[in-house]
Amino acid sequence: MIDCFDQAGLSSNLWVPDLPASPARAMAMIEQHLDARLQSQPELSLTFIGSSLGGYYATVLGELYAQASIVLLNPAIKPYDDLQDQIGKKKVYFSDEEIEFVPAYLGDLKAMEQTSLTNPQRYFLVAARDDEVLNCDTMLARYLGAHQLHLLGSDHALSDFDEILPFVKLAVGLP
Repeated sequence: MIDCFDQAGLSSNLWVPDLPASPARAMAMIEQHLDARLQSQPELSLTFIGSSLGGYYATVLGELYAQASIVLLNPAIKPYDDLQDQIGKKKVYFSDEEIEFVPAYLGDLKAMEQTSLTNPQRYFLVAARDDEVLNCDTMLARYLGAHQLHLLGSDHALSDFDEILPFVKLAVGLP
């Protein structure tokens, strides 16, 4: 996605933050950044893109910022249940960094849950049938009424992302 924004000459429109392990701190950091941007650019168009836990965060943000569009890639639906076995020190995916995931984070995730979507048409869901981590049917049911790309194969990491990329670019308004 970074390359796509660069190629479109829109890299200044993309923000890809390194988020802290704490869901509450991550949300506070994002909201602080967005509120500052929106204060200086009230007509700013927002699109949240998230995969897995990032998809959960994107849904939370999408409901907080009603003008936003949201792109979800195999999003977590109930991470406070799914991540119970992840308590402790863990290596960060795509990095050598380690984080500590503490039990309180599960409560933070539960507290920020958005149980309904105010406007499902703002959402674009990519859900892989062969996701080995999350249940595809749960994703499809959670985002009923959203634009959906239901992949009959693929996996949690969307290893065939290059094939899906044109649909994602269309959803975020990239050429």
